[in-house]
Amino acid sequence: MKARRLLLATLAGLVASSPAHAGELFGGAYAHDIGTSFSRSGPEGGIDMQFGWRGGRIGRTPLQPYAFLSVNSAGDTHYGAVGLSAKFGNRIFVRPGLGIAVHTGSAANHFDPANDDIEFGSQILFEPEFGLGARMTDRLSIEASWVHMSHAHLFGRQNSGINNLGVRLTWQLR
Repeated sequence: MKARRLLLATLAGLVASSPAHAGELFGGAYAHDIGTSFSRSGPEGGIDMQFGWRGGRIGRTPLQPYAFLSVNSAGDTHYGAVGLSAKFGNRIFVRPGLGIAVHTGSAANHFDPANDDIEFGSQILFEPEFGLGARMTDRLSIEASWVHMSHAHLFGRQNSGINNLGVRLTWQLR
């Protein structure tokens, strides 16, 4: 519960500190817990609906703060994340990002074959992501996006991680 309050306070702080005219809103649908070489997959399913905000560029850097919530349709792991991303390109672009996520899944630090939850090993995880997108209009863009969560073996040996792959639309605020 404390972790969720911290996440909500961080989200509110990021939104409040951004100028009203800066940033963008985004939302998308993601396949939940897909298999890759970066994680064990399989016990969870459903579709993640992701809703978020990305602030304007920080100074002269390409960095943009972001915050989002992801809700799983099957009632499995829900999560929220805050971090920094950078957009490279204009009409066609790539967008790498790195954040910290808080989730509702299992924080157990052991592997139990009878458990049908992912055992993340920590309630707080790193959240690297990567997007490949195209600007459709001066305000609308579309991105194919990969979102990963794990703790990189920093909080213990258990590090199942999760990968979500999907598409999101972004609407530029003015």
